[in-house]
Parts: sequence; C-alpha cells; structure tokens
Amino acid sequence: QVQLVESGGGLVQAGGSLTLSCAASGWTFSRSAMGWFRQARGKEREFVSAINWSGGTVYRDSVKGRFIVSRDNAKNTVYLQMNRLKPEDTAVYYCVGTGVDAITVLPTSYPYWGQGTQVTVSP
Repeated sequence: QVQLVESGGGLVQAGGSLTLSCAASGWTFSRSAMGWFRQARGKEREFVSAINWSGGTVYRDSVKGRFIVSRDNAKNTVYLQMNRLKPEDTAVYYCVGTGVDAITVLPTSYPYWGQGTQVTVSP
C-alpha cells in the first residue's frame, strides 16, 4: 500500500523558515519523481516544486530562490526547505509522487498524495 506522510508544518512569522518532510512507502521511491503542491483557502491547488530520482528540480516562479526541494533515496524521504516565508505562502502543503521518473507540474500526473500539512505564515 502506497503511503506518503508529511510532517513539519506549523506557524511561522514572515521571513522565517520551515522544513517539510515526506516519508514514502509502498512503491519504488527511488525511481519516482516526487513533488509538492499547495492549496490556500479558497484557491486552486498549485504546483510548488518537484525533484526526479537523480536530483533534477523544478520550482514555481514565486518560490524560486526561497524554497529548496531535496530527497534521500536511502530513507525514502523528500524534503521542502522553505526560507524567507511570506504570508502568501500560507496553505496546506501536499507531498506527491508520480510512480515514474518524470517531473510534471500537472496534479493529475501524480497518483500518490499525502494527507497534507498546514503552513501558516503570519505578517
């Protein structure tokens, strides 16, 4: 059974940092692109970042230079380090997996989703 379990969300002041973790199990993690999406209240779910098995990364423009995605294939874990956080980063963050080694920004291309973790950035 495929499982993605996020942790590390919380409340932080603007300018602060948080690191999200996602522990994966149930499939060949090391051959799968992994990513993060987010959904703010009242808004559509949006792509944040993704990483393929060899470490290639993609980011949405608004987080470039502030967020860093990484993975540890030995631990079946993917991370999202979020720096210089802004109130507009407030959202539920979801860890996702494709099952294949291909990065995409489309949520429909990710069959595996975590339960989400809340990130709240206060002004």
